[in-house]
Amino acid sequence: MSRRHARPLLPLLRRHLHRSATVHRSPAPAPPDGIPSSSSAPPDPAAARWPSSWSPAAPPLHSFAASHLREAVSPIAAAILALPGVDPDPLPALVEHNFPTLLAVSPLASLELLSLLRPNPQLGLAVFSSRRTLSPPATLPEFVLAISLAGRARDPAAAARLFAEASTAYCPDQALYNALMSSYMHSGLADRCIEAFHTLERDPRCGPPNADSYNILIALFGRSLLVDHMEATLLSLDASGHPRTIGTYNAIIAGYLTAWMWEKMESVFDEMVSGHVAPDKTTYLLMLRGYAHAGMIYKMELAYERARQHVGQVDMVHIRAMICAYCKFKHVDRIQKIEELLQKLGPDDYRPWLAVLLIRAYAQEGLVERMEQWIAEALERNTIVTTVQVMRSIITSYFQCDAVDKLAHFIRQAEEAGWKLCRSLYHCKMVMYGKQHRLPEMHGVLDEMEFFRFDRTKKTFWIMYKAYVSSGRMAEANTILCMMGKHGFGFPRGGTGADVEEASDGIGGGDVSGVRDSPVLGVDSSEVAAPYLRQCRRSQRQRRWRLVEGEVMGMALTWAAGKTALTAPNQIGSRGACMDGGAQCDTRRKCPAKKRRRLGGEDHTDI
Repeated sequence: MSRRHARPLLPLLRRHLHRSATVHRSPAPAPPDGIPSSSSAPPDPAAARWPSSWSPAAPPLHSFAASHLREAVSPIAAAILALPGVDPDPLPALVEHNFPTLLAVSPLASLELLSLLRPNPQLGLAVFSSRRTLSPPATLPEFVLAISLAGRARDPAAAARLFAEASTAYCPDQALYNALMSSYMHSGLADRCIEAFHTLERDPRCGPPNADSYNILIALFGRSLLVDHMEATLLSLDASGHPRTIGTYNAIIAGYLTAWMWEKMESVFDEMVSGHVAPDKTTYLLMLRGYAHAGMIYKMELAYERARQHVGQVDMVHIRAMICAYCKFKHVDRIQKIEELLQKLGPDDYRPWLAVLLIRAYAQEGLVERMEQWIAEALERNTIVTTVQVMRSIITSYFQCDAVDKLAHFIRQAEEAGWKLCRSLYHCKMVMYGKQHRLPEMHGVLDEMEFFRFDRTKKTFWIMYKAYVSSGRMAEANTILCMMGKHGFGFPRGGTGADVEEASDGIGGGDVSGVRDSPVLGVDSSEVAAPYLRQCRRSQRQRRWRLVEGEVMGMALTWAAGKTALTAPNQIGSRGACMDGGAQCDTRRKCPAKKRRRLGGEDHTDI
């Protein structure tokens, strides 16, 4: 079965060039590259001006011929984009695909090729350098597009060099100045961009700045958060007599979005809708992103539907913005909507910040399995969590489902991966071990805290006290209370659950004025400790010795419980208080702690 050969494209282009020469149309100037944040398109090859080597009266290509031109240039662009290496030489690929012949037939092929190379501006600049070695010479619209590529490549030096060469070879126009301003705007060179605008105003070879020139300034000030300058430039545009374009409104909306001025952003959009300028796909995408950052979920969903009607398919940047909004702000059925949006993401669309937000969202909803899947994904991709709020959300999820073994496994993974650690991780594990009466493992958590340099707080001791009380081991519970007094944390009122909440608020210090009816002693603890506290304060005023009030309370309660004898404060050395083995003892008489240990008494050391 014979296969019919495809008709060659060059004869078709020649034929349609001949046909288009009989159609008289007014030549249209090449639109500027303008503002990338707006919807201004690159220069249309079919609407560009002919080079000087062609007849000025010759009109641009017919639409049918332009479609054949794109069909001929697309394989060349695909071959160039597929070149290996960081900085490949595109000239062999151009020669291999007969680009010089195509350029001789239609100089607009260079414009079409450069437009297709906009995703890779560095490669586009290399193609333009190779194209300048061919005939006919590069036209002014080609220089405009090359300068815009230099701006996208963040190469203002190359843009300035191309602008100087184009100004020497041709008479500069507004599009050339706009391309240079756009390049400076992309590179963050605000002063040079404003200087180019003033140069355009003073240049007698071209007219005054057009609407695109003002749009570039508006976008520049919007990116720099100079809202006052942006609004002043908008007033200057209105005073110049140029009407506001779709690029003007998009630049204003983008500026208010960057400044997080949601009300003004909406007012500009409403003004745009009520006026004679119809929103385009860029406008709806800007509003979608603005509503997502503002947490206006309902309006964000409406903007998403409008964007789908105009664009057809929303890009991954705005999909991630919507997922971020659902993760940060609670909404009805937000998990279901997150799952639907996640199906649109590909394997290359992973972002560390998005993974962390998803972990917290699933943890807040109590979906442990999905949370663990994203934790495993984050660990596999070496993502490091640096916020305590995310870690607390994770441990809260494990605590609610009473999964202490999963929590312990997660803490080990977090320690190895370098995630943010906090004392709440270990406190939660101690509480869960205490609820299950797994006291040896609870003591092991203390060693982990010491290894990662987390000091024991009042809450740490209260967790241990509650664990011993719930297990019926009152002797160890009494020891914990004495240790709290020894460390100067004070004592809560009673043994209820409110004490644990009070202990979690912070360290109690040495304030024991509110102590009432200790459950261990069965007496009013403040009355027991009152004589010792009075004598401590009196001795401290006399600068004879210093003693922490919490230590006195601990010794007083120990004496009242009949565990050991208490040495009066005036029997302790003048340079410092005996810390019962916890600090260096400097007394003139025998240390009561050593005497107690020699007599077989109980030494309340740290657990």
